[in-house]
Amino acid sequence: MNEASQRIRITTYNIHKCCGLDRRISPARIVEVLREINADIVALQEVVCVANGIREYDQGRYFADELGYEYCLGENRRVVGGGYGNVILSRLPVKATRNYDISWRRCERRGCLRADITLPNERLLHIFNAHLGLAHAERRHQARQLVSPEILLHTDVQGTRIVLGDFNEWTHGLTSRLLATYLESVDLRHHLGRLGRTKTYPGFLPLLHLDHIYFDAALQLERFALHRSRTALVASDHVPLVADFLLEAEVEAKELTRSA
Repeated sequence: MNEASQRIRITTYNIHKCCGLDRRISPARIVEVLREINADIVALQEVVCVANGIREYDQGRYFADELGYEYCLGENRRVVGGGYGNVILSRLPVKATRNYDISWRRCERRGCLRADITLPNERLLHIFNAHLGLAHAERRHQARQLVSPEILLHTDVQGTRIVLGDFNEWTHGLTSRLLATYLESVDLRHHLGRLGRTKTYPGFLPLLHLDHIYFDAALQLERFALHRSRTALVASDHVPLVADFLLEAEVEAKELTRSA
């Protein structure tokens, strides 16, 4: 991160347990993709963390060690003897974390991982990394949970908010409408062009746009991209989303320059 310019790069990426489209499990390949992106904060979904002595099996810690990040895991269920859920990696100090259970009835356990991150300007950034369910009714329930006073509107959420992850919503459904009531959303056509690729799943030949980023107006989105390197196209069944934001102090400086 360039502290002088106060810009920050954030990515969201469903890594599919590090299982690529070639069905090969390779955490090292995910590390290569994350090196290419070079984000300050990374939100990952479908991460397996098995502490059995083999570094690559404890995927969250492996990524953090290889790339020099802090990390936190929001465990939603157990898989092969380890934690499974969402992970946030950060180059900036993580002040606090909390995992919210947003599961619905007997569907697969789902969660939203929150990390409170201290920015270089000493302000707080709240990252909400969510992975919603496959069923329509399930997502409607989870959307209402996200924008409730228990999560996104909680009284201790005082800083800038970013909600991102795999929403499993390829139409403009309730989740999109509710989050857009409180946050800005990425205008894909503006950043990718009218004929640009906007789909994120499945990776090599994407047909659906399942992954999203929502953010407070205190952030100005400068650049947005789907990271479609050769490695990224086979490393998982999703394509990473990458967003470059201008922090509030720089937004204010830009506005003063324009009005001068």
